[in-house]
Order: sequence, then C-alpha cells, then structure tokens
Amino acid sequence: MTLGLSDDDCDLRDSVRGWAGRHATPAVIREAVEAKTEARPSYWGSLAELGMLGLHLPEAVGGAGFTLLETAIVAEELGRSMVPGPFLPTVVVSAVLHDAGRTDELAGLADGSVFGAVSLQPGGLKISRDGDSATLSGTSSHVLGGQVGDLFLLAAHDAGELAFVLVHRDRLDVTDLPGYDVVRRNAEVTVNDLPLTAFEVLEAAPQRVLDIAATLFAAEASGLADWATTTAADYARVRQQFGRVIGQFQGVKHKAARMLGLTEQARVTAWDAARALGEDVPAAESSLASAVAAAVALESAFQVTKDCIQILGGIGYTWEHDAHLYMRRAQTLRILSGSTASWKRRVAALTLDGARRVLGIELPPEAEQIRADVRVELAPASDLEGAERKAYLAEKGYTSPYLPAPWGKSADPVTQLVIAEELRAAELEPHDMIIGNWVVPTLLAHGNEEQIERLVPGSLRGDIVWCQLFSEPGAGSDLASLSTKATKVDGGWKLQGQKVWTSMARVADWGICLARTDASVPKHKGLSYFLIDIKNTEGLDIRPLREITGEALFNEVFIDDVFVPDECLVGEPGDGWKLARTTLANERVSLSHDSSLGAGGEALLSLAESVPGGLDDEQLTVLGKVLCDAQSGGLMGLRSTLRSLTGAQPGAESSIAKLLGVEHLQQVWEVAMEWAGPSSLIGGQDRWSATQMFLNAQCMSIAGGTTNVQLNIIGERILGLPRDPEPGK
Repeated sequence: MTLGLSDDDCDLRDSVRGWAGRHATPAVIREAVEAKTEARPSYWGSLAELGMLGLHLPEAVGGAGFTLLETAIVAEELGRSMVPGPFLPTVVVSAVLHDAGRTDELAGLADGSVFGAVSLQPGGLKISRDGDSATLSGTSSHVLGGQVGDLFLLAAHDAGELAFVLVHRDRLDVTDLPGYDVVRRNAEVTVNDLPLTAFEVLEAAPQRVLDIAATLFAAEASGLADWATTTAADYARVRQQFGRVIGQFQGVKHKAARMLGLTEQARVTAWDAARALGEDVPAAESSLASAVAAAVALESAFQVTKDCIQILGGIGYTWEHDAHLYMRRAQTLRILSGSTASWKRRVAALTLDGARRVLGIELPPEAEQIRADVRVELAPASDLEGAERKAYLAEKGYTSPYLPAPWGKSADPVTQLVIAEELRAAELEPHDMIIGNWVVPTLLAHGNEEQIERLVPGSLRGDIVWCQLFSEPGAGSDLASLSTKATKVDGGWKLQGQKVWTSMARVADWGICLARTDASVPKHKGLSYFLIDIKNTEGLDIRPLREITGEALFNEVFIDDVFVPDECLVGEPGDGWKLARTTLANERVSLSHDSSLGAGGEALLSLAESVPGGLDDEQLTVLGKVLCDAQSGGLMGLRSTLRSLTGAQPGAESSIAKLLGVEHLQQVWEVAMEWAGPSSLIGGQDRWSATQMFLNAQCMSIAGGTTNVQLNIIGERILGLPRDPEPGK
C-alpha cells in the first residue's frame, strides 16, 4: 500500500523502498541510534541523485516538476524504513519556499548540498521591530533536523502573532539537544538581537507554512503506522503462547485490526492533504485537508506504534527491537506539530465557517459522450410521475445501472458515476429496491430463466418488495449455524424453523430464505437458498419486534411446515452458502456511505451553531474529532472509487470503511444528544430527533455483520492472521 494510487505512484514507492533497503540497513540505523550526535548521512548524495529531494520543485531549480503528493510518497516510504537523515525538514523548507515564490535557496535544497531544519513552535523566539528594521532574540523551540541543518525555518512571535524567519546556520547559536528520537535529532537556537534582513522574514501566511509541514509530517506518520501494523501482524502470525499462535486470540486479532483501521485513516488523510495543496481550490479547503491530516495521521501513528509494542510483548520493550524507534518518532512528530486537540479545533472552526473538502473525481474524456446519451434518455422521465416514472427508469436500466443488460445498463464505473450525476441533476430517483438490491444480483447470477423473468422486472419497477429470512435466534453473525430445516417432499420442500430481525416482513411480497437441506455434511455445505411468496404462502407467522426506539421495524417469523415449490429453489440443493455470500456482499456495499461529512456530520454542525453561548474548547475538540472521522470515511470511499475507475482491486479502505463508518455514526448522535442537553431526555420524540437517531444507531454495529465479526474479517483476510480454532479443538 502507498499514499498514491496510480501505477507511477506505485513505481515511485517501489523505487524508494528498494533504495532504503540498500542504504538504510539495520546496521546503519543502529549506528545512528548509538551515535552521540547526529551526523550527515553518507548516502545523502545518492538520495539527491535520484531526485527525491526535489520532486515537488520546478525543473528550473533542479527539481522534477511534480507535486507535493510525490514527495509525500517518498516521506511515507522513508518513514516506513526509519531512514536516518533530515529528509523531512529539508523538504518542508523547500516546499514552503517554493509555495512562497522564493527560488534562490531551492537549488541547494534539491541537489542535497543544503540541509533544511524547521521549528513550527516559537518557544522564546521573538521578533522586535523598530520602524523598518527588525531583530530576532530568544531561544527557539525544538528544531527538527537542527543538529545537521544549514537553512533554518524558525517560528517566532511577532507582535503577538506567529511569523516565520529563514536564517542560515552561521548566523545562529545552535545547541544540540539530547535526542528522544534517537535516529533524527533536534537542536535549539539562541540569538541575541540578531538583525534580520527583509529577505530573512518570510512573507508567507504562517498558517500556510504550518499546513505544508503538517501534511508532510502526516505522510511520514503514515509510513510509521504501516510499519508498526505490518510488524505486529507478522509477529502475531508466528508467536505461540498457550499452545497456539497469538494471532488466533481475538484480543490480539482485534487490536491488530484496529491498528489497520488507524493506519488507513492516516494514509487517506495524508494523501488528501498532499493532493489539496497542489490543487486550485480555495485556501480554506486545502487548509481544512491539512488540518484533518494533522489531527488524524499523527495521533493514529502514535497509537499504532504503542499498540505494536503491546502485541510484540517483551521483545517489543527491548532496546534492540526497532519498535520503540517508531514510537519515539511518531510521538515526536505529534508534539512538534502542535497539540492534536488544537488541530481538531481548527477542523471544527474551519468547517463551522463553511469550509468543505470537495471529494470530486475528474472523469476521462469519454464521459462527456456518455453524459450526452444519458441526458437524452433521461429527458422523457421528467414528464412522468410516480409509478410511471419509476417504471420508465427501470425499463431503461437506471434502477441498478451496474446490472447486465437488459436489467441494468452493464455500466462500468465511469458510466455509473455519470449516471448518478445526471440523475441528481435531473432530480430523478429510481426505485430503491432495498433488500432487492441484494436479491436481484443473486438471482441474475444463480437463478434460472423463469425465476429471473418472474421476479426481476417487478423488483426493478418497485412492484415487488423483498425481505430477507437469514438470521435466527441462535444464528446471527454465525449464519452457517442456522437450524431452519427444509425437507424434500413431492413437488417441493417443507420448511420448519424460526427467523428473526427480519425487516419489512409485514409488507414484503417475497422473501429469500436460507434453510438446511442436509445435516450430514459440514454446516456450510448443507444450506439451500429458497424464494418464499410471503403474501400467498400458508404457515408463516410474522410477529413484530419492538426495538429500543419504541418502533417495530424488525420482525420474527415462525415457519411452520411452509411448502416451497421446486421452482422456488435457487441453484442446486447445497448451494445456499455460495448464494448467501453473494447476497451479503451486496449488502455490505449498500451499507457504505461515501459523502464527505454525511448527513450526521451536517446535522451535528447545525446543532453546534444553536448551542447557547457557542461551543467551548472541549466541545470544539470533540466536534473536530467527529468531523475528521467523517472526512476519513469519505476519503476511503473516494479512494475505492478511484481504484474501480482504473480496474484495480479493492484496497483495505473498503474493508475498513464500514467499521469506522458505523462507529462514527454512533458517535455523531451520542454527541448530538449530549449537546441537546436535558431536552434530549424527553421520550416519544420524532424519529428524526437526535434522541431517536442515537437509539437507532445502536443497531448499526450489529446489522450487516457485527463489529466484532468485522474485526475478525479484517484481521484474517487482510492481515493474514489465523482463523479462530473450530469449537472443541
């Protein structure tokens, strides 16, 4: 995995990773660890010759003319390999100067002859002004790369405001500091009434400097987190305790899965911040992306590196293992960039002021012809209403465009995106099949011609409503353990059993039912997939279940000698598990949310604006955290879509998105209820109130696969941790 998505990005990643493997060997890293002070690395010239120091700089100064994203990819890889040397402060300095339109110093920074150093907090440094003259006095905060740096970018107080100065080492009194990060050391600078030239006072917005630095810090943090997650998972696959590898224990497996979730959040937010700084977008939008990255990636890397030590156990606590080097680095980045809480509050403040990150996609040129054709075909629908409009859209394939023609439009990802845009623009809404969104693809993949002709057209039009009879009192997430029995009889099957948590059962026309047809084979192989005519079948007793909201959307269904004809068996007896996996895969897609903030985030913002007296600092910090999670979810959806457009396989984002999205939604309404105060404690409120939404959200970590099971899936399928042992073994 890498920040970038394109083939070129992956080639860059591989090139840097190969270089790091040759130059930043364990012996080189340990030499840096044991050194009394930091030394200039002997391989710096090699790094410069590869062009890694100037990827984001113009060709006229020796750069490659790319964007900050390419430099962020390098920062991520060098962080993953714990490469000694001041790459990060050097590229921060050059990126800031390039952004400010300063060119004189860029050539030296690009060719490796000049090392950069940076301090983002002023400490005791102060600029004093007397007319047109200015002097610098005091002692700085920690300077990253200060022990070997040549060109110092230093924060300072300037009449109560933050400013940055750019001063060469020979004009400063530099003191090496004992290194907490023992691979890349810090220093401090002391000056006494140092006269500053106009060229040394940087004429750049201080917040822009912080945003650029935070973005590159976040990129390196992403690499740290990735190393920690990979290292912990690798160890958990082989380390044995109590007679089995520790990765089988759910406590370890779930912690590793959580680590992957945090790592993906770090990666997507750093990726977006690097993109935003290179785009022609409003300053507030790019600043918001950088603030999200600073709030998410740096904290995530710190948490993940701590968790890595925990999974490694005693070996992770030793000086000889590299785990503590990564934790030290992550914590250093987090502290030097400013408090996580302050970045979260900045996210909240920018968003409350109206800033939004637009998560758009630039479609290829062929999209315009697709758009023109779609627009012509949709035009007649605007003159229709109700059922006629939905029938027209279904007939033309717009209910589910990704389905094969004639049921859909066989739409590739680009066509699907264009269709979605044009439907919104024309204010047209095709029928939402709900459960049918999972049933119809299964029927098209596994049903016979008669079943398809009988049930698919009506489902697409909205004439047929579906329910799903899968879960049972003793078989929820463990679907293969269901006990509903199907016995073969003349002309069909007799079903006996009980289903639960069946939404829409009282209004459904048809249901899909999983039942056991063979108890003599392993539990996954003895299941079959049936279609039940809910309205016209005897033996079904549907009873509403009252939920914690007070409503009764779910039902329990008692199946008492229900006869299902042979023509309502989908596939062959024993195919049920295969078909159910098709259905559940579609369910998980339908539960994802790809908006940048989501309805919940926007609702929380509206509530924040109505809080009497405004939000205090703690509430702003909480709001910032919620908005960061919302933005992370939207970015994961965007990256998944971009992968689809290029024909690439899904990344870890798609597996992490549901896990994080559900917890984000639950947090939104918990916070909303708290901010609403005692008024939220009144019973019987409207179903869209914060109180009812909070209660309803509690089912989200259960529906469609519980959070606990999802953590198992992430641990096993992505991190390669061993499956839980069979019961009794």
